[in-house]
Amino acid sequence: VRPTVVGRANMVLISLQSVLPGAQSANDGFLFETTTSTPVDELIDSLVDIHNARLRSCLIADAVKGLAMYGVMKRPEDVGTDHVKEITGGNVERGDNYVEDPSGLRTGNPPDEKMAEILNREVRALEEYIHKNQVQNQVALTLPEITGKINNVRGAVTMAYPMGLPEWDLAHLALDGSVDKLKGTYLGGSLIEAKNASLWTCNKEFRRGQLVSDRLGSCNEKTKVVAKLTTKGSGPPAREPVVSETERNAMTAFYFKRQEELKRLAEADEDDYLNSAWADPKGMKKSLQGLDNVKAPGLRF
Repeated sequence: VRPTVVGRANMVLISLQSVLPGAQSANDGFLFETTTSTPVDELIDSLVDIHNARLRSCLIADAVKGLAMYGVMKRPEDVGTDHVKEITGGNVERGDNYVEDPSGLRTGNPPDEKMAEILNREVRALEEYIHKNQVQNQVALTLPEITGKINNVRGAVTMAYPMGLPEWDLAHLALDGSVDKLKGTYLGGSLIEAKNASLWTCNKEFRRGQLVSDRLGSCNEKTKVVAKLTTKGSGPPAREPVVSETERNAMTAFYFKRQEELKRLAEADEDDYLNSAWADPKGMKKSLQGLDNVKAPGLRF
C-alpha cells in the first residue's frame, strides 16, 4: 500500500495532535484525510484506531529492538543480570551470539546478525511511517498501512523465532495482544477508547450524531484543521500557545544579544556605538528595502 500523499481534491485534512511515548516535544501528531459527509462517530473511531495503532507501534519497536539485540525476555522469576547469577552459582545459557543484557530482562541470546538486521529494518520502516515528520511531509496515515507494516515486523519475528515467543515476552504482547492487555504496559495512560473519546477543533467539539460538515461547513472540502482527542467530560483541550517554541527561542536569543550590546555600551566611554547597525537612523528603511547589506562594486571588506 502506497502512502497517502495529501493534495487530492475534495478531502478534509485533519492534523491530529498527540504525544507518543519518548516524543521530544508536544508537537507530535499525524495527518488524516476525510470528507465533510463523514459521520462524526465514524471519524472519531478512525482517529482513535490510528492513535492507538501508533502507540502499539512504539511498543512493538522498543520490544523488537530489544529482541534483536539481547534475545527473548526471561521469565519474571529469573530476571537479573547474568554475571551476578553466575557469581551466586546460577547457570547461564550462552549461545553463539551471546551478549549480556545490562538490564537483566533478556537472555542475552539474540538471533544471528542477518536476522537481527531484518528485524531492525522492518522496525525502522514502521517507525518512519508513524513519525511526526510525516505531518511536514504531507503524508496522511491510514490504518491499513500501519497494520501492513506491523505484519511485516511480525513476519520478521516469525522468521527469527519460528517456534514462537514466550507469552511473557513484551514483543509477543505488543504484536498479538489485545488493546486491553496493552493497558498493563507503559501505554496504559495514553490509549483511548472510541466510545469515551471527544474530538475538538478551534475550541469547538465535533458533536456525535452529526456530520463533519455540521462543524466545518459542507463547502469546505479542501479545509485543513488542527484537532485534538480528549476523553468525554474533560472539556476542551488547552489552547495552543500564541508563540511557538522556535519563535520563543529566537526571541530569547535576540533579547540576550541585545542585553549584551547594552552592557558593552554602558561600559564604553567612547561614541563607537554609533557604528552599530541598530544606531543607524536609516537602518529600518534599508532593511525593508533590502539595502542593508549592499556594498559598492569592486570593494571587499
